[in-house]
Amino acid sequence: MTRIHRRHAAACLLALCAAGASWAQAPVQLRIGSLVPKNSQYHQQLMEMGEGWRAAQGSQARFTVFTDGSQGGEAELARRMRIGQLQGALMSVVGLREIEPTVAALQNLPLLFRSWEEVDHVREKMRPAMEQRFLERGFVVVAWGDAGWVRFFSKEPAQRPEDFKRMKFFAWGSEPEQQAIMKNLGYTPVPLETADILPAMQTGMIHVVPATPYFALASQIYNTASNMLDINWAPIVGALVVTKKAWDAMSPAAQQALKVGGEKAGLAMRQQARREVDEAVEAMKKRGLKVNKPTPEQMREWSELAERLYPRIRGSMVPAETFDEVFQHLKAYRASRGL
Repeated sequence: MTRIHRRHAAACLLALCAAGASWAQAPVQLRIGSLVPKNSQYHQQLMEMGEGWRAAQGSQARFTVFTDGSQGGEAELARRMRIGQLQGALMSVVGLREIEPTVAALQNLPLLFRSWEEVDHVREKMRPAMEQRFLERGFVVVAWGDAGWVRFFSKEPAQRPEDFKRMKFFAWGSEPEQQAIMKNLGYTPVPLETADILPAMQTGMIHVVPATPYFALASQIYNTASNMLDINWAPIVGALVVTKKAWDAMSPAAQQALKVGGEKAGLAMRQQARREVDEAVEAMKKRGLKVNKPTPEQMREWSELAERLYPRIRGSMVPAETFDEVFQHLKAYRASRGL
């Protein structure tokens, strides 16, 4: 090799090393989107997890949480992650199913789960396979959480399924299958985003909001929809996910810190959500909320409605194979406990 060639090769090597050093030192950032209220317990848990991650990744790392749906609804959060505007999101099944449809089995089966213990059991049974499916689609599941039981908040008192047919329901704009099922059964869904709920209630565009008590309290929905049907229609299940691209950009220590912090945050969120159901209802009752509890006969009508819904949900809102798996896990769980 001539002296000129050697000098050229050395210069190229130095340039590559410099580029590599620049890449290694580039600050890693995690921008997390969510609908959770600012300064809520959920927000605080995310920030605590982020501090642990940032300490492991290095002082140049940046961690930001966008609260209150400032980055759009959950379908929009999924889209923003795909195009790199966000690196992660804390979402319910509404947004998670935009990435991996099987997760819908944890939330979209009304009156199926009788307790949080049943929800936990089924989730843990299905978790490894679900997390692998998310990974194959380019996302890492960092934490699992939930946000309470869905209740029906309405302007007028209503206790039977038939009572709600004269009212207009809030429905997620990203769930056309659910809207089709509701219409088929004689109900009137109005597709909206979360930010539109309160003004839509106030103007009479909708009359009913399926929501957790905590959300109804935090958003002040109960001031307009001052009646709550006291049934645990379905759990709101969620997860914190980050893109695999963002995950791969982290140091191994930061990946471990995020996983450990995520597990801790997920557990805290689940515990908090389960306490908040009763606490939020009591707080709203003091401010005028009327709680309507179905009679045993009315409860049978709701159970019959759920039974009619299952065949419509299977294969449309929830993949058939996953639908069957949930029922198998529940059957085994109840049998093991003599239920």
